[in-house]
Amino acid sequence: MAVLSRHRTFRFRCYPTPEQEDNLVRTLGCVRLVYNKGLESRHKAWFRRRERINYAQTSALLTKWKHRQDLAFLNDVSSVPLQQSLRHLQKAFVNFWEKRASYPVFKKKRLTGAAEYTKSAFTWTNGELKLAKHTAPLEVRWSRRLPKGSEPSTVTVSRDRAGRWFVSMLVEQDIPTLPERRESVGVDAGLTSLFTLSTGETITNPRHERRDRERIRKLRRDLSRKQAGSSNRRKAGLRLARAHARVADRRHDILHKLTTRLVRENQVICVEDLGVRGMLGNGRLARAIADAAWAAFRAQLEYKAEWYGRTLIAVDRFLPSSKTCSACGTLKEDMPLRQRVFTCPERECGHTEDRDVNAAKNILAAGLAVAACGDGVRPKRA
Repeated sequence: MAVLSRHRTFRFRCYPTPEQEDNLVRTLGCVRLVYNKGLESRHKAWFRRRERINYAQTSALLTKWKHRQDLAFLNDVSSVPLQQSLRHLQKAFVNFWEKRASYPVFKKKRLTGAAEYTKSAFTWTNGELKLAKHTAPLEVRWSRRLPKGSEPSTVTVSRDRAGRWFVSMLVEQDIPTLPERRESVGVDAGLTSLFTLSTGETITNPRHERRDRERIRKLRRDLSRKQAGSSNRRKAGLRLARAHARVADRRHDILHKLTTRLVRENQVICVEDLGVRGMLGNGRLARAIADAAWAAFRAQLEYKAEWYGRTLIAVDRFLPSSKTCSACGTLKEDMPLRQRVFTCPERECGHTEDRDVNAAKNILAAGLAVAACGDGVRPKRA
């Protein structure tokens, strides 16, 4: 059993005191301001003088900004998150130069935000976390334990749209690979059933957004009736954000439980390489597809399979898995969505099976072919 050392983030809910919250709110505002001023300086230097500014020069500018009378409030918060925001800006430009991302944009003034603290700006003793500029430890809801003997290298404090505070700790952990298994599974994504496995098991689609749709619609109407800039509008916005957060939390909880189970029980997992972004262009199904969160499911499977020594195979999205007989390989000419049972057109075969189970078996067969031959999977073409 191999043991790999990896960086892993543990996220916890935290409850700052009024004094701590005031400091954190000001820190988030200063982080946003420094990021925007750094971006503005780099933007003007290039487009006016064709001069490229790096992190070291923006860090020197930060020192000058702190000595300005109109920016003296930057000294009231920890300097580490401000420096980290400039490092994040540098990374954003590197990603742009290497064509991994678009040109950096300015951060808007919102309720959300994040501030990153390195080891010089926090203390971790006896399971208590104390940030710079704070007189007392931060109250954290420890929903799980950190790995034994590990200490966080960075701590990120963030706030979401619902006004909830979170603390994320980056630690280095030795993750042992799971014992090898013989089982393999194919997974077919759908809307009637969230996922169908090649074993015949179906995962019911919980439809989280549909369950709370009427409640969210009512909260949106309440928000639209409030006067812009008023305290009541801010409160109504928080109520709406909390309703959306409740839906998102339930969705991620189910996906994490399902992906962990698949990784633990199977050595090879085969899925479709779905073009979710393009599918969201379908106006009739976009809301249901977004609620299914297929992209999040795929992302979780990828990193968990890498952690625990499993093999994840994504077959071609154009593979006619629903129109191919999983018993003999015969390809049907047409298979409309309303037809939920697959019947093989070949008389000698006559195989009949649920449409999604048949597709999952074809995905598994195609994925195993990739594992055996090391080649891509493409649909049969004339």
